[in-house]
Amino acid sequence: MESEIHFQSELIKTRVEIKDQTLSEISKELHDNIGQIISVAIMQVNLYLKNEEKVTKADLNELKNVLAKSLDEIRILSRIINKDNLINTNFIESIKNDFDRIKKLKNIECVFNHDETFPKINVEHELILYRIFQEAIHNSLKHSLSKKIEIDVTCEKKKLLIRLKDYGIGFDLNKTSKGLGLNNIKFRAKLIGATVSIESNNNGTILLLEYLLNKKNEN
Repeated sequence: MESEIHFQSELIKTRVEIKDQTLSEISKELHDNIGQIISVAIMQVNLYLKNEEKVTKADLNELKNVLAKSLDEIRILSRIINKDNLINTNFIESIKNDFDRIKKLKNIECVFNHDETFPKINVEHELILYRIFQEAIHNSLKHSLSKKIEIDVTCEKKKLLIRLKDYGIGFDLNKTSKGLGLNNIKFRAKLIGATVSIESNNNGTILLLEYLLNKKNEN
């Protein structure tokens, strides 16, 4: 009973974290990317206002292109938010949506390989799996300086394997920073009966999660 209460408490925390992190990433893009584009447009308008000469058609076309670019960026974010509704889709779709956002708004190559069919597992476990990899992806983007991220999802008999690899600077596993949240990742994996192993060197980092498939973990 106590373990179930603990699990449900962690599940609620996970849901909140997923929403917070997704919204935080979107907020950052609105501020850093779209905000910058609109600032450029305002600067151009100010130049036109100060300039005593008439504004040419070429000037207006240039301003139009800047504003059109900001509108395109807003539409990208809107589609992503509406598509995944933050956490209401499955693991595969949620990771795809995250990668779509990364590829469209950052200069990073994202590769996602997965089996055609994803096993039917406990919905709550699937949510925690997604949070684990959302956090791992965030760590890679923030710390690794990698220009490429790969995720492979495969099923081997009664085991689900999920592997995340980046090609960044790596880190010393013996001097793990609390900011990476690796203990939290391992703790959450343990909650759903999964194990996590991590390898890291100056050629990059690999995180491998193994999740046992059994009737108890099915919906």
